[in-house]
Amino acid sequence: MKKNIPLNERIIFALDFADPRQAASWVEKLEGRIKFFKVGLQLFLAGGWPVVDQIIKGGNKVMLDLKFFDIPETVHQAVQQLRNHGVTFATIHGNDAIIKAAIEDKAELQILAVTVLTSFDEDDMRQMGLNGRVEDMVRIRARRALASGCDGIVSSPLEAAALRREAGHNFFMVTPGIRPVTKSEIAQDDQRRTASPGQAITNGSDYLVIGRPIRNASDPLTLIDSIQQEIAAGLEQEQQPPTRP
Repeated sequence: MKKNIPLNERIIFALDFADPRQAASWVEKLEGRIKFFKVGLQLFLAGGWPVVDQIIKGGNKVMLDLKFFDIPETVHQAVQQLRNHGVTFATIHGNDAIIKAAIEDKAELQILAVTVLTSFDEDDMRQMGLNGRVEDMVRIRARRALASGCDGIVSSPLEAAALRREAGHNFFMVTPGIRPVTKSEIAQDDQRRTASPGQAITNGSDYLVIGRPIRNASDPLTLIDSIQQEIAAGLEQEQQPPTRP
């Protein structure tokens, strides 16, 4: 799959706000630089469809990150509610039956399966009574999701390279946990499996979900320009043929 993704769509800015007016302000502030926005549970519950519709009417794209997880028929009916709103990506959790129900009537909507949350690590697995590595769980869930017909997956940038080697490029990979700062600066962050924008792209990510680093920056627009330059450099490196020994 050749993906002609414009640079101003490579960053999906996370509109993690409780106030729809604040979200709209950020969409306006980032106009021209970012054209893709994530609407999650917090903002969708605060503003509903008017928030999504306003973003799309402005010529932007939306990733609706509600992470549907329920019995298959309920997920099927929920996905149908997303049609005709112009949403690009929607996220789901679940087993094969849930995934197949989600994609049954998705029309132009593209379904992304969430593998393992980026706040999740081996300690969390142990607490849930699970053995093994997070990377192995991500690979198993990604493999099953793609085999069931998902358009793409959501995973941390740390697993991206292994997933590309195993599954190829014929799917979208969306990665949260992008941190264009030093570890000391994100000591209080709840994201655990993180990487820089350039590393995520060279690992095989298509889209980078970034919220707090941009939102908390003293100069968000300058930071965005820097991240996009790093993305462009990563894409160029990714496209270069490997050197022979």
